[in-house]
Amino acid sequence: MIEVEHLTKKYGDRVAIQDLTFEVEKGKIWGLLGPNAAGKTTTMRILTGYLPATEGRATVAGYDVFEKPNQVKKIIGYLPEVLPLYNEMTVNSYLHFVAEIKQVPSSKKKAAVSRAIKVAGLEPVKGRLIKNISRGFKQRVGIAQALIHDPQVLILDEPTIGLDPAQIVEIRSLIKSLRGEHTIMLSTHILAEVTQVCDGVVIINEGRLMASGSLEQLSTSFQKKEGVALKVRKIDEAQLELSRFMGVEKVSRQNGELIVEWAGGKDLREEIARFIIERGFGLIEIRSLAMSLEELYLKIVSGGTPQ
Repeated sequence: MIEVEHLTKKYGDRVAIQDLTFEVEKGKIWGLLGPNAAGKTTTMRILTGYLPATEGRATVAGYDVFEKPNQVKKIIGYLPEVLPLYNEMTVNSYLHFVAEIKQVPSSKKKAAVSRAIKVAGLEPVKGRLIKNISRGFKQRVGIAQALIHDPQVLILDEPTIGLDPAQIVEIRSLIKSLRGEHTIMLSTHILAEVTQVCDGVVIINEGRLMASGSLEQLSTSFQKKEGVALKVRKIDEAQLELSRFMGVEKVSRQNGELIVEWAGGKDLREEIARFIIERGFGLIEIRSLAMSLEELYLKIVSGGTPQ
């Protein structure tokens, strides 16, 4: 749905993004993750046609962003970091105004506004002035204006910035409810945002691509060893028996857990879990040794090699 090839943006001698290449699948939620000033907003502005690139190519639903910007804008809903709101308008009148700007047909305008209000959860405040509603509701209005013309693609720039914890949970839930119906790309510097909302991630740092793929693919690609961490009640007996288990190369203890490792090429997780249960060792917890997103992110950004 979104394809980016060798995208570069320069401001004079300063390079904002350099040689970015990645894809976002249709119907998925993809995160654009990186520290502040990594180039996330620049990338999103280019994808939405608001900013030209210096080099490279980008397409959305098959339309070239630079050759057919008007077609791209018709199928994209964009939530910029700074909300495009008019505080003296009511929520309802503002959304009608946006529908007019986005050329929603007159016969469909009322239904489009009603749908956006319903999807964004704005029924309680639709008649109120925007200046008198909470920051969380304002963010919902921003999402509603991005949805008003029922776009195929949603581009959301830091959609939970400045919200309190309860509002963040609500906005994340709203974004997840749109999965499948829309292809969504959201920028963030918050790791939890990606793990709780996204199917995959593009990680950039200092304008350069560090990693791209589904969360599972990235964890696997950076995983140094295959294995599991086990919490069991009979840890001594379990360690002895697992050290003799066919295919297991090493069994060690770490922070009250058993770390069981084996050579690549075969997944022993199911067999080991069944073995522990059948032997009555008291299985409490089993988890993969794959890196967490936090470990992966820190590794990539601090010492990883750009792709």
